[in-house]
Amino acid sequence: MSEEHFDSMIPYDDVVQEALRAVVGRVLGDVALNGLPGDHHFYITFKTQAPGVAIPSHLHERFPDEMTIVLQHKYWDLKVESDHFEVGLSFSQIPSHLFIPYSAITAFVDPAVDFALQFHVDAGESGPEPHEVAGNDEPAVMVEDGSNVVSVDFGRKK
Repeated sequence: MSEEHFDSMIPYDDVVQEALRAVVGRVLGDVALNGLPGDHHFYITFKTQAPGVAIPSHLHERFPDEMTIVLQHKYWDLKVESDHFEVGLSFSQIPSHLFIPYSAITAFVDPAVDFALQFHVDAGESGPEPHEVAGNDEPAVMVEDGSNVVSVDFGRKK
């Protein structure tokens, strides 16, 4: 058997990333219909400059590259569609409407059950820049890395 590595003609990494982002949409859809059950809450990190993202300018100024929001106690008007979600959140007591395509999400964490999904960043980028958690007027909660973290990257050359 040959030790050569062949680039796949099938974009497995893209297919898996799309499927995992659909998990986020399904979970958010359930929450939109039924509310957050038990102690579940979400940290959702997304690229603020990604195509389709719409957030207020004061948030773009504060988070020029990446932002993490918390869906826990104070959110409203959660609307979930097949390719994006929208939500109302308060930042420093200023109500804000966010429109976030799933393709902009880089991480989804539910610390109540130690579950996390991480999505790859394009190879042209060096990785996410350090940023502060948006907070949503809630106290910060530390998230421990757990055994339920799913990170997929097949190392496909771009």
